[in-house]
Amino acid sequence: QVQLAESGVGLVQPGGSLRLSCAASGTIFNIYVMGWYRHALGKQRELVGRIRLGGSIDYADSVKGRFSISRDNAKNTMYLQMNNLKPEDTAVYYCNADGRVVGGGNYWGQGTQVTVSS
Repeated sequence: QVQLAESGVGLVQPGGSLRLSCAASGTIFNIYVMGWYRHALGKQRELVGRIRLGGSIDYADSVKGRFSISRDNAKNTMYLQMNNLKPEDTAVYYCNADGRVVGGGNYWGQGTQVTVSS
């Protein structure tokens, strides 16, 4: 069982920045695809970005150039740095750990609210 704990909930003005963290309960970064998703009110959940098993990182077109994902393997923690935030980035953000390709499970954090408003 993998547990994911997110932190970084916040209210930020347009153009501002915020960093979210996702701490995993075990050493899974090398065998799980780690990602960030978001769910805005009235919309479907969407992928923000993910770190593939080989280490490459994909981003949604809507956040390219503004968001970046990184991880600290020693701390079992993944980060989402969000810059130049826009009102349309307002959503609940979820950390995800997908181990199905290696026979593991698909796990979600509890979600953290990000609100971009003036």
